[in-house]
Amino acid sequence: MPLSLNDWQYDIGGVIIGAGTPVQVIETTGLGRPPVRDNDVDQPSADGQFAGPDYWAGRQIQFDAAIRVPGDPAACHDVVAALQAATDGTAVRLVGGQGMTLRIKRPGRPVKSLTVRARKLDPEYKQVVHGYVPLDMEFLAHDPTFYADTDSTTEIPLGWLTGGGFAAPIAAPIFVQDGTVAADRPGWVTNAGTAPAWPVIRISGPCANVTVIHADSGRTLAMPTLNLAAGRWIEVDTRPGARTVTWDNGGNASTYLSPASRIDLFSLPPGQSEMRWTAFDNTNTARMRLTWRDAYTAL
Repeated sequence: MPLSLNDWQYDIGGVIIGAGTPVQVIETTGLGRPPVRDNDVDQPSADGQFAGPDYWAGRQIQFDAAIRVPGDPAACHDVVAALQAATDGTAVRLVGGQGMTLRIKRPGRPVKSLTVRARKLDPEYKQVVHGYVPLDMEFLAHDPTFYADTDSTTEIPLGWLTGGGFAAPIAAPIFVQDGTVAADRPGWVTNAGTAPAWPVIRISGPCANVTVIHADSGRTLAMPTLNLAAGRWIEVDTRPGARTVTWDNGGNASTYLSPASRIDLFSLPPGQSEMRWTAFDNTNTARMRLTWRDAYTAL
């Protein structure tokens, strides 16, 4: 479980700083609009420029802080050591695409989180004998979006009834699917944030010829040659920095995804979305599980 945070506190990889802690945060920068990677080009033989698409760059977050433990220089060193241990882990530092979690709590707002890499941790020890150590810290969030502190999850079984159910009056004969055609079951997901959220989609067998559909946008992830045995699963991770398709044993399964399937576009917009998935399953035990975090443009 994540550590509980109070207003004006920050959780850096499991170390809490800010209000009520030995680390006083004087100023924080980089929590507003992210930097922009523009693609503007000069107009040939004309005044001005042509406005190309703007993309967000990584978010640089800087803390101007100070460790205050009056008369206890050893405690100051312990705080620096704890922060250094939290930011120096080889499981993050030496693995591409991995990051540590930075959590932020502001008054009247829920806890928001970012995945970051530490770029600077610079204590100034000139006054440590008095229990005072100024501290500069800098982190880079390669994905500049703020996310909810906890996951949201929904599980959608394959349906058997065609058309989503019965409507009165009912007239015989009544047709149900017998497993020889792809079943189709709608479900609903809600992104309570203000920015697109990126789901992790797990399909559990037995099933074959799987297609995941975001009904509102019409975007699909199709795996027409996939054949999942009972007890096996495949996971499609659409999150920025990941965007992988993997087997339950960690093997690469991206070759099952059709060329027209765009993981990089398969997001959940703010609000409610309808999700559907189709597959062959004559046991009605296959499941699709979606896991996502609500996404926000601001704290």
